[in-house]
Formats: sequence, C-alpha cells, structure tokens
Amino acid sequence: MARSRRRGRATSEVAGVAALIERLTGLTSAGAIVLGGSLLGFLLAKALGGRALFLLVYAGVLMVVTALVSSRRKRRLAAERSALPTRMRVGQAAEVELTVRAPSRLRAFVVQEHLSSLLSDPVRVPVPTVGGEQEFVHTYSIRPALRGVYQLGPLAAEWSDPFGLARHQQQLTEPVDVIVHPTTDAVFDRPLTRMWEDPPFRPPVSKPWPQGFEFYGMRDYVPGDDPRRIVWTALARTGKYLVRESEQGITDRITLVLDNNRKAHSPGFPSETFELAVRACASLGAWNIKQGFSVRFLTNDSGQGSELRGSKARISLLDELAQLEMTDSPVSKAIERVITERRSGTHMCLVSTSFDSRTAARVRMLTDKGMSLVVALVKWDESDPNAARRAREIGAQVVQVSPGQQLEHAFAHGLGVAVR
Repeated sequence: MARSRRRGRATSEVAGVAALIERLTGLTSAGAIVLGGSLLGFLLAKALGGRALFLLVYAGVLMVVTALVSSRRKRRLAAERSALPTRMRVGQAAEVELTVRAPSRLRAFVVQEHLSSLLSDPVRVPVPTVGGEQEFVHTYSIRPALRGVYQLGPLAAEWSDPFGLARHQQQLTEPVDVIVHPTTDAVFDRPLTRMWEDPPFRPPVSKPWPQGFEFYGMRDYVPGDDPRRIVWTALARTGKYLVRESEQGITDRITLVLDNNRKAHSPGFPSETFELAVRACASLGAWNIKQGFSVRFLTNDSGQGSELRGSKARISLLDELAQLEMTDSPVSKAIERVITERRSGTHMCLVSTSFDSRTAARVRMLTDKGMSLVVALVKWDESDPNAARRAREIGAQVVQVSPGQQLEHAFAHGLGVAVR
C-alpha cells in the first residue's frame, strides 16, 4: 500500500513538472524529450567529433523550432458563447452552446473551455474541420456544486504540430463571471415564547410590529380591539365576543449574525458545517426580506452592515453570502458591534456551531434590553454539548441543525410550529 502510494505521488509530480514545462515553453513531453536528446547529442558530438551526430542534433533542433513556430501561428478563427445567467444557485443546470467559425477552412484542432471542476466536467472537444459556411457547434451543461464566484472560460483553440512536439492555445472568447448563490429553504424563525406577556399586555419594549404570526388563543373583546379579529364562530357557540390573540409581537428589523470563525467549523474543503450555516443564513434572510422586513447581515470580521429591504435586497444578500469566506475572528466580535449600536426592539438570529459562556454573557446584555433571539446551532462531531443549554438559559429560542437535515423541518421542530 505504501509503495503504491509513493508510486502514485511520483507519477503526479512528474505530470506536474511536464505541465509546467508545457505552460512555460509550449513544448509537450515529446518535444522536451527531443530537445533534451538534441542537447545531449550535441555534447556527445562535440566530444567525439562526429559529423553525422551533429547533423542529427541540427535536425532535432530544427524539428522543435518548426513545431513551435507552426503551433504558435495565429489563425483567423472566431467563436461565441450563448448567453448565460450571471447568477445561479447550487444545483441549477444551464446549457451552454459554443459556436466556432472561420473564413477559410481549418482542420484538426481542439476547442477547450477553461472552467472549474465545481461547475462542470472538463470541456475539451476535437474539431475535425470548420470554415466558410460550415460552423462547429457544441453544447454542454454546467451545474454548480458549491456556492461562490466562478469564471467560465476563456474559450481557447489548441493547435499542435503533426508530430506532437509543441502545443499552443489561441484565446477565442473572454471569461465570464458566474455568481452561484446558496440554496434557500422555507424556514420560519419567529420566536413563539411569551416571555413578557399574558394577554392583553405587551412587552416592556415598544415594538413596531405589534402582532405575531402564530395563533395563541382567544380573549374577551374590549373596546378598541380591531373588529376583524373577532371570532364569529366562537360568538355563535358561546354567545360572547371573543377576539383572536396572536403570539408575541416582533420587530420588522432583523439582524443576522453568522459565525464564520475557521476554528468553529469542521475542517476540509468545503467545510460541511460552514456551508450549512451559510445556507441557514440565506434561508432566514430570504424569508424575512420576502415578508417585507429589514434585514442586516453581520459576520465576525464585517462592518456594521447595511439595511436590506425591498425586492432587490434578496439578491444583494445572496451575492454577499456567495463570496463569504472563513476568518480567524471570534463571533463575540460581531456581538460586541451589535451591543455598541444600542438598538432596541430588534430581533437577532445567530447561526453558529457553538455558544460559549463568553458569547452568552454578551448576548444576555441584548436580551435583557428586550431583544428577541433565535440561536441556530449547527451540530457536528466536535460540537459543545452544553451550547443549547446556555442559549436557553438567557431566553433564546434554540434550533439545532445537523448536516443532511432539512432546514425547514429543523426550524419547525425547534420553534414548535407547523411546517408550511
């Protein structure tokens, strides 16, 4: 096993050296062998003084030079790529059509599309002939496997000499940037505990969104209640005017905090827990923006974050999440920025893999002022088993999510609501 592993490592190193030589000089491995043999033959011919050896050396060098010149000759060739969406989501498929044209006939070359392996399999297509009215058309599909910003292209035509000693690529089209958004689920993050109230009392902090979204119960009608909240079926059954009472009111200003500390997430690329946390933030942000709320997104090393509201805010949030990377800053830095803002009557969603005592102490300063809080904990092998307990002790709603679990069901179970 160890011998085969060393053999595979040596093979990959040789392939890497060959690729580097080809990229720097344009010579293939065969061309490099011919040129190296010619240099050795020159030294041998100089030592022995053989005229025939000198002729063989000159012939080898001439073959290599001719191959380099012929492969690097620029051809009159044009290509175009079909229109592509500038933004995609993970798993979304898109068809790409390549069309190659030439005013005069050209034969035996290769068309290669340079793209990431996370977008598609390698696209390398031989072109038998093209020219005049004869076009070459090839269609392939891309399906992003991971969020991010990728370059599609450039598209290049690859030429080689008949002996395969040299290879050169002629760029045909410019690269195109494709932003891949994380997928979103229909999650519901309203806090359902009535921490401050028993109908008809309101929380101590004034809320701009006075009514919640979940049915809590019914109470007697009092003057000033909205008649639209009267339950007429209850009136017919009991003879009393009863009004529908909803869960605790919630602000329309949402703060999303994503813990992007490298040490807090699972290792590897991509990090399974980090990608799940990003998807959870994308789902929470997209849902709240759709409801007409104002969403602000913060990470451990970001600034104060701008208020996102309206139809275009969802795209801005997903663009930011598509480019998000991990950092070495702790999540307590983001919480401290929220504390210094001294905003009252807000709702915060914290997405992390842990909730230590230092973070709990800082978050308690926010909940004591009336801020509602939902903590989404991404579980993995090295998760802190006491994280959920610490979050509940300060009055937070806790949602625990595992890789492979549907976010919609995890939030519905954690918050005790029906799946929509």
